[in-house]
Amino acid sequence: MNLCRFERPSRYINREVNAVYRTAPVRVALAFPDIYDVGMSHLGLRILYSLINNLPYASAERVFSPWTDMEAAMRTTGTQLSSLETKRPLREFDIVGFSLQYELCYTTVLNMLDLAGIPMRSGERREKDPLIIAGGPCTVNPLPLSSFIDAFLIGDGESAVTEILETVYDWKSGGDGKRDSLLGKLAGMKGIYVPAVHGLTPKDSPIERRYVSSLDDAPYPVYPVVPYTSIVHDRVTVELSRGCTRGCRFCQAGMIYRPLRERSPQSVLGIVDASLKSTGHEEVSLTSLSAGDYPYLLPLVKELNRRLSGKVVSLSLPSLRVAAVNQEVLKEIKTVRKTGFTMAPEAATDRLRMVINKDFAEEDYDRALHALFAEGWETIKLYFMIGLPTERDEDVEAIPEMAQRALRTAKRYTRRYVNVNVGISPFVPKPHTPLQWCGQEEREKIREKMEYLKLNLSKRKITYKGHNPSMSLLEALFSRGGQDLSDLIEKAWALGCRLDAWTECFDFMKWIAAAEKTGIDIHARPQKDYGGGDRLPWDGIDVGVKKEFLWGELQEALSCRKTADCQKGCHGCGLGCETTGTGHETAVGGQELPGVERSLVQSPHRMRPVRMRVQFSKTGVMRYLSHRELMTVFIRAMRRAEIPLQYSQGFHPSPRVSFGPPLNVGVSGLKEYFDLEIEPAFALSDVRNRMNSVLPAGLLIGETGLIPVDEPSLDSFVSRYEYEITCPDAGVIEDFLVKRSVVVEREKANRKTVAVDIRQMVSEAWIGDDTTVRIVAIDNADGKVRIGELLREVFHLPAEELGITRVSMHGWRAGWLEPLASVYHAADEESRKACIGREGEGARGENSVSPAH
Repeated sequence: MNLCRFERPSRYINREVNAVYRTAPVRVALAFPDIYDVGMSHLGLRILYSLINNLPYASAERVFSPWTDMEAAMRTTGTQLSSLETKRPLREFDIVGFSLQYELCYTTVLNMLDLAGIPMRSGERREKDPLIIAGGPCTVNPLPLSSFIDAFLIGDGESAVTEILETVYDWKSGGDGKRDSLLGKLAGMKGIYVPAVHGLTPKDSPIERRYVSSLDDAPYPVYPVVPYTSIVHDRVTVELSRGCTRGCRFCQAGMIYRPLRERSPQSVLGIVDASLKSTGHEEVSLTSLSAGDYPYLLPLVKELNRRLSGKVVSLSLPSLRVAAVNQEVLKEIKTVRKTGFTMAPEAATDRLRMVINKDFAEEDYDRALHALFAEGWETIKLYFMIGLPTERDEDVEAIPEMAQRALRTAKRYTRRYVNVNVGISPFVPKPHTPLQWCGQEEREKIREKMEYLKLNLSKRKITYKGHNPSMSLLEALFSRGGQDLSDLIEKAWALGCRLDAWTECFDFMKWIAAAEKTGIDIHARPQKDYGGGDRLPWDGIDVGVKKEFLWGELQEALSCRKTADCQKGCHGCGLGCETTGTGHETAVGGQELPGVERSLVQSPHRMRPVRMRVQFSKTGVMRYLSHRELMTVFIRAMRRAEIPLQYSQGFHPSPRVSFGPPLNVGVSGLKEYFDLEIEPAFALSDVRNRMNSVLPAGLLIGETGLIPVDEPSLDSFVSRYEYEITCPDAGVIEDFLVKRSVVVEREKANRKTVAVDIRQMVSEAWIGDDTTVRIVAIDNADGKVRIGELLREVFHLPAEELGITRVSMHGWRAGWLEPLASVYHAADEESRKACIGREGEGARGENSVSPAH
């Protein structure tokens, strides 16, 4: 399949750095019901991929939902959904494991099963069909998908996956081969809910959640797969802690991930060091439900910055509690690269914050703002919820004023325009939280509040972004729904719903049509209030937090009373956290890290850098990389190869690497080039071998050489290109060549069009055989050669239907020269000095400055 026809071909090409290719008796497909860009950002997928592929009897491969254009092509051609690694169809795996992170992914689960040719309903599957397992936070109410999933894993995957795979291995190697036998064995495991065995409401013996007791002892990926395409969270991610002690009453994660478990600082540092070496990433993110509560946050951030200072790696904390923002932490975060800063007040009045148990006061917010703008931040994001229980008009009206205070505070510190962005989301009641008994506010009332906020925030020059109320309605519907919603999900899928979390795919009218056909009132159900004695659809799942505790917290919410942090005293939620512990004593504000030896960090060399020119080829599936993706691949490869790159100065330092004229997506190149600046102390002869040892197949470094400091850039030097074209009929080139003029219209940046005679850009062309043509094109006064534009006029076909290879490039210097040849001829002593600066400066031996291989 020609991937050039699809948006972002790099989603589908595979062969990423650190991808694993192996076969084992138990084959697992890790299926993420969203596109590659989202799924590859998910830490849980990375953890399970590494864990399974380290087992001797199991192997894991990845599969994601195709985007709409790819799905359409697959259905037209009858192509079944398959894994990235081996292109094995999903139906040939032993297990297909779905990660359920968001309720609006449910139709995508069904769509992926259908694309794979796997029976959609579990009762229709036979012995030859794979076992369909689901995990993730949505499984704490598994009933809406219970008709489609064979088994649900409730809780931490690291705790149970090995046991599940051992059970499947034993069943395959020595069992009776019957599907019912396997389901019966799984149903006997803690944390596994099997609808066919347990029934829809296992109230007599609820399914207990599994969780790991120690993060330090749990597996963690230090060789994560490095994507080619840009993904949502394209960085090294380290989980500081799991669970939270704050007790926000709306927050499902804060309840279902209890108890708090913290990773030791020495483990965090080890993961960061190993992950950066294996990936070449430029950013490290420390994640947690409440990173500001991590007891060693400040000394850890200081130590990481000290270690990473010479590597130009930035450090980010995705979000901090308002009360946890302080100037010391901010100074450290901005050391390498300063980005936007996010805070989530959730509610804009003290009263409503008491209701939801959000622990900060107005003075905390003011102090956080002063700290942010004093440290030079110019972009801030604030997140709020609307439609919370007990919400009043004044609670909504206070949101624009709270955002306005950020603008007023910023003016005291900077004269520049400050970006204040406000995100608004409707409240969604979630199972296993104190607010699970509360219905969602009516959709039209939510919409009116959002329109009010959009208008008032825009007037104040504050950027507004609101979540779609119809999406939130469905989220609430499925979050608290029962098994009968399976019919609604299937009907909506049949009507075309999939990838519902994407605004360009979401179609609420199809959901309304599905609701009418199934007789389900999708508007009334999310608004339903439950009573304290009511049986809840998710009561068959035991997450460890007692229902009585949650009910008591709801009464505290309705009385506007705060519950203190669990660290200050146990409130009897049912988990008995005092027996689990955090593994180390709290030392907030401490400047030393226990058990961590301070590594020796060498000061960066202060020597004049040298410029180097590198030739490379881009072939095979690598031809599907865009120019930006190609640059990222090479820069990360240089970082993995520990080549000492030079960086620009300023808030956003970038490596001093510049590429030659870009290749279109789908075009191969045999002699491409980039220039870079590196430290002269580095052995330049090692560049090629080091780079080739870490580059993926399809990218290969060829010749290299030093260039003078005043050598023109590749883009300004190169003006002649030779292409080899594979086409249906090579003879059509003659029709083009006999024309004296071929004029096309080009649109300029100002949207005006100019006439360009592209016939004058073709200096030579000849036929190799019936399907091969060579073309030499040259930039001229009208503009640069655009190969796609040119080939459409020559062959009357879109470029993606042709095989295109750029064979070589040249620039003019007393004749046509290749970019490396243009500097090879000047290898005398004066040229050598021009390459490395004053004689001897920055050099540590002749091998360090050899002009070329």
